[in-house]
Amino acid sequence: MKVIFYIKYHTRFGERLAIVANAKELQSSNGYVDMQYLNDEYWKLETQIDIADLPGQALQYKYIFIDNDGTRTEEFQSPRNLVPEDKDTAVLKVYDTWNYAGDVINTFSTAPFQKVLLPQRKASGVKPGKNTTHVFAVKAPLINKDEVVCLLGDCDALEKWNIETPVFLKFDGEQWIAALQLGDVQFPIAYKYGIYDKAQGRFKQFETGGNRICFEPAAPGERAMLQDGFIRMGNEQWRGSGIAIPVFSLRSKDGLGVGEFSDLKLLADWAVKTGLKLIQILPINDTTATNTWLDSYPYAAISAFALHPVYINLDAIEGKKSKELKGAIKIRRKQLNELAHIDYEAVMQFKIDALKELYNEHGADCRKTDDYKEFFETNRQWLTPYAAFCYLRDKFNSPNPQEWQTNSVYKDAEINDFFDVKTEAYEQVNFYCYVQYQLHLQLSDAVAYAHKKGLVMKGDIPIGVYRYGADAWVAPELYKMDVQAGAPPDDFAVKGQNWGFPTYNWTRMQQDGFAWWKERFRQMSYYFDAFRIDHILGFFRIWSIPVHAVQGIMGTFDPCIPVHVNELGEQGIWFDYERFCLPYITDDVLYERFREKADHVKAHFLQKYGPQQYVLRPAFDTQKKVEAHFKDQSGSENILLRDGLYDLISNVIMFEQQGSGRTGFHFRIALDQTSSFRHLPPQVKEKIWALYIDYFYRRQNDFWKKESLKKLPRLKAVTNMLVCGEDLGMVPDTVPGVMKQLGILSLEIQRMPKQQDITFFNPANAPYLSVVTPSTHDMSTIRGWWQENRALTQRFYNTELGQSGEAPYFCEPWINRAIVLQHLYSPAMWSIFQLQDILGMSAELRRENPEDERINVPANPQHYWRYRMHISLEQLIKERGFNDELKGYVQHSGR
Repeated sequence: MKVIFYIKYHTRFGERLAIVANAKELQSSNGYVDMQYLNDEYWKLETQIDIADLPGQALQYKYIFIDNDGTRTEEFQSPRNLVPEDKDTAVLKVYDTWNYAGDVINTFSTAPFQKVLLPQRKASGVKPGKNTTHVFAVKAPLINKDEVVCLLGDCDALEKWNIETPVFLKFDGEQWIAALQLGDVQFPIAYKYGIYDKAQGRFKQFETGGNRICFEPAAPGERAMLQDGFIRMGNEQWRGSGIAIPVFSLRSKDGLGVGEFSDLKLLADWAVKTGLKLIQILPINDTTATNTWLDSYPYAAISAFALHPVYINLDAIEGKKSKELKGAIKIRRKQLNELAHIDYEAVMQFKIDALKELYNEHGADCRKTDDYKEFFETNRQWLTPYAAFCYLRDKFNSPNPQEWQTNSVYKDAEINDFFDVKTEAYEQVNFYCYVQYQLHLQLSDAVAYAHKKGLVMKGDIPIGVYRYGADAWVAPELYKMDVQAGAPPDDFAVKGQNWGFPTYNWTRMQQDGFAWWKERFRQMSYYFDAFRIDHILGFFRIWSIPVHAVQGIMGTFDPCIPVHVNELGEQGIWFDYERFCLPYITDDVLYERFREKADHVKAHFLQKYGPQQYVLRPAFDTQKKVEAHFKDQSGSENILLRDGLYDLISNVIMFEQQGSGRTGFHFRIALDQTSSFRHLPPQVKEKIWALYIDYFYRRQNDFWKKESLKKLPRLKAVTNMLVCGEDLGMVPDTVPGVMKQLGILSLEIQRMPKQQDITFFNPANAPYLSVVTPSTHDMSTIRGWWQENRALTQRFYNTELGQSGEAPYFCEPWINRAIVLQHLYSPAMWSIFQLQDILGMSAELRRENPEDERINVPANPQHYWRYRMHISLEQLIKERGFNDELKGYVQHSGR
């Protein structure tokens, strides 16, 4: 069969279109076949295809755009599927419409809408008859259950625009199709799709915009396939709202001192009562590294795939339990549930002990079941290394493979031996597999329950992995282990953030097509319909901090185009390596920072370097060395000395790029806050500052855009989940454009405007493809924020709430309610609220002290993540008055 592809796409000189397909006639060494430029609007490709050789006799193909520098952009969708069933057709002409990933309508083809929110519709096959000349196809994801797509046009076959007798299309599971015989029609023809209400027996409306035109008749033996993309309707009217809370923060009478996967069912019941449509949670991966409360940090996963045992519900595990274990669970539940906050160590210790007892009783029987075997085989790639890692971590009492006596270097064969029944490790590794299976059952059950209630489940993918975890142990080449990931300074962490994670070796990851990331996304899709990419800026560039540093302020962006030493000369700056790249320490600097302790610092930590300057002694010349020195020294005076020394070490103009031979340099972030910069001569300061602004805000933009487009489109195509990006912080100018291009929802926060010239972001100005929220887990709640800065609160009260006079000292319920309503009425697709902010509307239900509602303090790298609801979900479900009030707000706002 001859197939001729046409696609309407306007290009500039040097740009081109190509096709990727499963037909051998469309294969090439570079993976695609170039199309032919036809005119200013169309591209064409003509080929002969042997249908019998196609896998499943279906032609699967996809269009890609290639710009001047070779960057490839695929259209948004899984491959198009074309089944040329009529063997009498000699020529198939396919007229396609480019599917732009950033088109709003594509959002409604993602899992939350297709699986949960939109009506489920039965597919009916459409087989073109022998005399079919034209096949019309269009997608219409947003039509109601009783509605169908119809077709009308200016010829007899299309009913001459008579809305009483339109041509009805049939749904094939993905798009609406009509197969027609138009052999006697005079071309061109004008046509339009419309919506017909079958229940009421009436035509409802035409699609918007001008008429569509078909210019091509079909000669004998030819058939035209018009794939018209999406029906043109108002696509920015659907809006939903949701609740955000970590699983560990849930409280129920059946929980055991911490929220559990089974509690998500109760949360779903409450969400339904209040009209919410989505549940968003924090990462739920296993973080068990130290067996202390430090493991409460949910973004430091020892496996990007394994679930955390803390979320297991012991009662829900199948198998008979001993009287002693039942009694112990009952007693411990009462003790731990009475606590205001989570006792992470006590919960974990009891659950692991109980799980081992259950495994000893039922593990062998569980492993024999078909369901367990299927789970094991499906997840073997990550499950066996994870189980082996946990066994070795326990055996050697350390998560760091370099501290193990054996297996410090991962080898498949050695790990497979652990699963030999004759080995010492056999029962231990199978125990961890058993626990993962039980967690999988409970989470899957909770997700299925939420779906049945009509609720979307939204997960969270952390940007990093734990330095001493299973992923880094198995494939250290995928990571840069000699640096630490973090974030540059902002209003919430003035010294930046140091997360301690290794950064990614993207060059190595690209060699296998980002296989690890793709598996990670697929794993998320087993449980979630949507997910939040934590710190999406990391796909453009990551904040990379040397391992010898403690504070995030010591970092630089990676990748990043450095400043060459010649640029300094071109700007008339005499380059002095020691002045620019070594800590600038003088008597004036010391007195300014340490006051009466300046002489003590000179005597104990510094040595002279020339007549007027000092350098740190070798024992204190990095922040890590200083940290180690003060590790066991408490007291405010020692903390002041330690932090002051940190500041001295970071008091530089530039960091040298490794391996550059003193020719490439990166500016220290927040340069204007350093005394080193302030003490430069005025004319040098002016020139340095101009280079600094160019370095951070101009020269990197296109470079970072290309970096992101190497990764994000390929990863987003792995699943059909709705992708939301956490795009906060120091956002490059190219980020919004890339996210819009890929159809990734942005995050908009009222107190963190992305525009530099405004103090507050107004939710009424949110783009449609966004999530608006008054606060996140990294921030204080609405009530907590209200008390942090009196001047800021007063300004918000007068400008954003439109109130005159003095602002109340405390955030009264009506203020909290007004802020929630601002977000509910936003044009954004989603408004999502922390539970604490929802409860803040009620004087009776909210917690007394808003400080107790804080989940995390980003400036503190060792924060204890232990926030828990102060009332149970069972009680919250019974609060009929409050629930009805919230539901009224949600419904009235159109969400």
